[in-house]
Amino acid sequence: MIVDARGHRCPTPSLKLQKALRDAAPGARLTLLATDPMARIDVPHLMAGIGGRVISIVETDGVLAIDVETPVAPTD
Repeated sequence: MIVDARGHRCPTPSLKLQKALRDAAPGARLTLLATDPMARIDVPHLMAGIGGRVISIVETDGVLAIDVETPVAPTD
C-alpha cells in the first residue's frame, strides 16, 4: 500500500501513515511518499513506538520513499 503525503508538512505525513497502519494487517508493508525532510526522523520514531520497523528510506528528486512494516501479531 502506498501512502502519498507529498506536499504536506510535519506532522501530516506521520499522521497519514499512522492512519493507514491502523487498517493494515499484521506484518503488512507500506510505503510512505513524503517531501517533508522531517519524515526521515518522525517515521522511525513512530514505528519504534508501535513495534513496527522501517525497512528502507530512499530519497529521489526530493521525494522520500519510506518502506515500513507493521508489527507482526504476537504468537501464543
